[in-house]
Amino acid sequence: MRLQGKRIAILVEDLYQDQEVWYPLLRFREEGAAVVVVGSGAAKVHTSKYGYPVEVDKFAPQVRAEQFDGVIIPGGYAPDIMRRHPAMVALVRDAVQQGKIVAAICHGGWMLASAQVLKGKTVTCFFAIKDDLVHAGADYVDLEVAVDGNLITSRKPEDLPAFCRTIIAALAG
Repeated sequence: MRLQGKRIAILVEDLYQDQEVWYPLLRFREEGAAVVVVGSGAAKVHTSKYGYPVEVDKFAPQVRAEQFDGVIIPGGYAPDIMRRHPAMVALVRDAVQQGKIVAAICHGGWMLASAQVLKGKTVTCFFAIKDDLVHAGADYVDLEVAVDGNLITSRKPEDLPAFCRTIIAALAG
């Protein structure tokens, strides 16, 4: 129960990558964290790339970064939809600026680019969006996990064990 007393937001939208929401959500709960599923406000339930639903606990306009110890941005195509909602982008930007742990996997890096928090940061991501992150000012590395200050990034579902271990270690501090 290394995360007892910690609050973590997991951002969701339609077309999220199934494992990248559910693996961290269940893993962090197992460690004692209060996990809050945060949606854009477009719907109370979002459907994954493979049709699996996830119910939203709160909408982005209802929460603030200071309410959380960490913010998790899963991949799939959901981040492309998330970044169209200013409250979701602001949540990510504010969390980074407040020194909260902000972790993105796969296409989740799109939210970091839209939040304009990548300049000079070393990150990894799914290879298809590497150019987007580099153009946003990031230094790209091809590693299963990259840590730069309070930013934690990973490439793909196969990296989830290392991604979650790194987040847990950072939050347990």
